[in-house]
Amino acid sequence: MSLPADFSPDAVAAIQARLDVARSQGARILFAIESGSRAWGFPSPDSDYDCRFVYIRPIADHLVLEQARDVIEFPLEGEIDAGGWDLRKALLLALGGNAVIVEWAKSPIVYEETPGFRARLRDLLGEIVDPVRVSRHYLGLARSHVGKTGSFAGEVKLKKLFYLIRPIVALDWMEQRHFVGLPPMNMVDCLAETEVPAQAASEIHRLIEKKRETREMGTGPIPAEIARYLEARYGHHEMNLAGSIRDETRQARNRALATDFYRREAERQ
Repeated sequence: MSLPADFSPDAVAAIQARLDVARSQGARILFAIESGSRAWGFPSPDSDYDCRFVYIRPIADHLVLEQARDVIEFPLEGEIDAGGWDLRKALLLALGGNAVIVEWAKSPIVYEETPGFRARLRDLLGEIVDPVRVSRHYLGLARSHVGKTGSFAGEVKLKKLFYLIRPIVALDWMEQRHFVGLPPMNMVDCLAETEVPAQAASEIHRLIEKKRETREMGTGPIPAEIARYLEARYGHHEMNLAGSIRDETRQARNRALATDFYRREAERQ
């Protein structure tokens, strides 16, 4: 495990119990990490524990007419939110530019993992994930939250504002590196590595500290410097973000690499 000292032992035990249930259903857990605000660097005192895991099933489970679902889900109970993806699903989404599995592979908060697996996965993802496609994923997240917010000048739920700040900072990180790499999962780390107007960065850090200290931030206007930054950068990325270039040869190569990786991991059992 690699867990913060302030994690609730009861919450960790509840998560381990859910992972044991997944194992009882035939899943081999490859890793289980914390996602959500705790891993993104802006938790509040009442943040949920968002455990996400990747698993693989025994080879015999593939030799059946009816395949098992490629997700394992548990009902949200109290502060515990846990669920996982089959490795096949995770790799297919990665090939399509979904950033989620990339973030899970980088999470600094680890409940358990098969030794060496995440390192192998990160190496593969570095080969098969197209950063330009991932940038479209982050733009989609930003667009969704802009739609919910409605305006950069109106009243917003301040706790939810982080879900707009995070993809915009990630997009700026990527643009400043010419879209050849993938940003850190932790927004504080990402912000530290990104050129952002000093006053906006200062206001973002102030909001993070406020969120750490209070269970309810309430509603209010977006701080002026943050609003100015978000509106300018969101408009910029909407206008300028490039579409990925379709390269059939590269896509076939990436799919073959992912297939070989999946096969090798299945055969490790």
